[in-house]
Amino acid sequence: MQEPSSSPAGVLAPPSPVPLAPSGDGTRSRLVARAGAIAAAAVAVTILLLPALWNRFPLLQYDSGGYIARWYEDWLVPSRSTTFGLFLHLGEWPDFWPVIVVQSALTVWVVGLTLRVFGLGGKPWRSAALIGGLAVATALPWLTSAILTDVFVGLGVLALHLLVVRPAALRRGETIGLFLVVAFAAASHTGTLAVLLALVAAAFAATLVRRPVAPLAAIGRGAAALLVGAAMLLATNLALGHRLAWTPGGYAIPFGRMLQDGIVARYLDDTCGRKVFALCPYRHDLPATADLFFWGGSMFDRLGRFDGMAAEMRAIVRGSLAAYPGLQAEKAAEATAEQLAANGTGWGMGDDLWHTYGIIGHYLPGMVPAMRAARQQRGEIDFARLNRLHRPVAAISMILAVGLIGWSVVRRRPAPLAPLALLASSVMLAILANAVVCGAISGPHDRYGARVAWLATLVVAMAAMAMVQARRRDGTGRDGAGSGGEADPAD
Repeated sequence: MQEPSSSPAGVLAPPSPVPLAPSGDGTRSRLVARAGAIAAAAVAVTILLLPALWNRFPLLQYDSGGYIARWYEDWLVPSRSTTFGLFLHLGEWPDFWPVIVVQSALTVWVVGLTLRVFGLGGKPWRSAALIGGLAVATALPWLTSAILTDVFVGLGVLALHLLVVRPAALRRGETIGLFLVVAFAAASHTGTLAVLLALVAAAFAATLVRRPVAPLAAIGRGAAALLVGAAMLLATNLALGHRLAWTPGGYAIPFGRMLQDGIVARYLDDTCGRKVFALCPYRHDLPATADLFFWGGSMFDRLGRFDGMAAEMRAIVRGSLAAYPGLQAEKAAEATAEQLAANGTGWGMGDDLWHTYGIIGHYLPGMVPAMRAARQQRGEIDFARLNRLHRPVAAISMILAVGLIGWSVVRRRPAPLAPLALLASSVMLAILANAVVCGAISGPHDRYGARVAWLATLVVAMAAMAMVQARRRDGTGRDGAGSGGEADPAD
């Protein structure tokens, strides 16, 4: 580039005139670029819809029916967000396709915006190619194609990181959009709210120890998004469940994990001679898993389910925490470690979803023929084959993400990949928080790991893209400066 000459007074002289293209050509180029961007986005959305398109119906899971029913039933159900239930109702015709289209489109937007903010945008087909890679190697398209809250965990993590750590790279409309994504994600599930709250708390703690990772105003904006999400949930609980209360289920969740670990049976053995519990007569016949206890037609049904057992589960959880603190900590750590290793795709997406089938048949009978004709309901989905790829990719991605963080820490000079290392830190903290919330409190499941493991694969792919881009820029094989670059307005 030619350097401008300076006048005797030291004022920069105007650069030489640059010929301007005819306005018609400029307009045509912009229209072509816009059409290309729309086409790339449409292709990316279609890729994320492929499991549902192949299935001929959105994917269902054990928990789907509970969310669908929230619009139709005027009571609150443990761990079933009325906010997400309202979202499902608004997109239930035809056959919930609008729901999964919105989920897929939001995913394409958030991922594309993440690329742009980190200087990897400017080429819409690059984002589509990345989505295609994630669709092959991770659970992502199976999350976007499902009637479930799980995809919003990862979207909430990415949106919160951009909102808090990279606010200067965002336009006003993008900031508002990300704020709403975070708020809705927080309202969709209490576990998601806990993961996002851990990220905000970590950013604030880093600032307190004089290692600021974000402006205080941006951290406050992230916290405000979580508060708005909490307000959304309370509002929909009041509107649909007629109670200004949080979604129930608190003590039942850790109770289930303690039952699986044998702690409930031990506590009952130690106390039934001194205290009266309805479960005492059944203490030697308790189901092996929480799923069988809560949903398998166990003594839980005969004892009044969540309403009838709420006080007893609370007393057993509190009593066993006080009686066996060392054992509780040991089992919680084991469950967290087990959850970190559990990342398989498709848990709970079988063909024996009696509760979800019953809800759809009762409240949405017009959907039953299409639902019954789907490949999932015929047992044609083989997740075992998918997981031969997805499980190792998830594990390797998390290891490489941790390596990226460590590499950035030990560098003696600022690393060009440092912004991506900070994103990797947010992702790995979210994965750890998710493992604690879902593993140690609720109980390990592949489903809980798969819903966030794709974030690690995304970060690793972005790091690889940044390194290739840097090599192309300087031509020497050394780190370039583009990995943390700002937005490209054309993307």
